[in-house]
Amino acid sequence: MARKPFIAGNWKMNMTAASGAALIRELIPLVKDANCDVALCVPAVLIPAATEAAKGSNIKIGAENVHWAPSGAYTGEISCDMLKEYGVEYVIVGHSERRQYFGETDEAINMRAQAALRAGITPIICVGEMLEERETGRTNAVLSRQLTIDLGGIEDISKTVIAYEPVWAIGTGKTATDEQAQDSIAFIRKRIGELFSPEAAAKVRIQYGGSMNAKNCKGLMAQPDIDGGLIGGASLKLDFATIVNYDK
Repeated sequence: MARKPFIAGNWKMNMTAASGAALIRELIPLVKDANCDVALCVPAVLIPAATEAAKGSNIKIGAENVHWAPSGAYTGEISCDMLKEYGVEYVIVGHSERRQYFGETDEAINMRAQAALRAGITPIICVGEMLEERETGRTNAVLSRQLTIDLGGIEDISKTVIAYEPVWAIGTGKTATDEQAQDSIAFIRKRIGELFSPEAAAKVRIQYGGSMNAKNCKGLMAQPDIDGGLIGGASLKLDFATIVNYDK
C-alpha cells in the first residue's frame, strides 16, 4: 500500500491567536483538495484558536512539544491530556532547536514520543545531523544513534512520523539537494527496517524538514523515500498551500 504524503507546518515561536487564525482561514480553500494529509503544529497557547479556525477543514492541528508525564511539577511543560482536550492529533518531538537550545536528549525524546503514542497522538520524531557531522562523514552514524534511542520500546513504528532535518539546512536558506535528502531518508528507512522489520519500514512516513519551500518542494517530493515535509518559515504564509499542492 502506498504511503500517503504528509505536509506539516511548524510555526515555531511565531504568530498570535488572531494572525494565526486569519492565516488558517485563508489557507482552508487553497488546500481543501490536497492529495496529502495536512497539519499545522502551532505554539501551545495558539492551539485553541487554531483548532477553532480549522474546524470542518482538512487541516489538522498539532503541537510543537509534549512532556512524558501525565501531570506534575514540570513548570512550563504541556501534557498529552492538555493537547487531547483540543483535539490535537500530532506533536513534534526532538526538533533540532529543542536539542540545540534546550538540551533535550534522545532519551527524553523517546519518552515524549512514547507518551504521545499512549495518548493516541502521532509523534513527528525529528532526527538530523549538524554541518560538522556531515562534513566529516558522520551523517549515517548520527542518524543511526538517534533512531536507535528515539525509537526504543516503540511497538508500532507505523503510528509515528519521522522527520529528517539536516540541522545545517534549518532556517539558513540552505537545502539538501534532492539526492542528499533522498540518500539520508533512504538510510533512515533502512535503519528502521533493521530496528523493526522491512515491512514496518515500508509503511512509516518520513518527511524532509530542512527549508522545503514552494520552489524546491516538487523535486524533493519526487524522491521515492520522501513522503512529505516538515515546513518551517514557509508555513507562516500562503506559500504553504503551494507546498501542500506540490503535485498540481
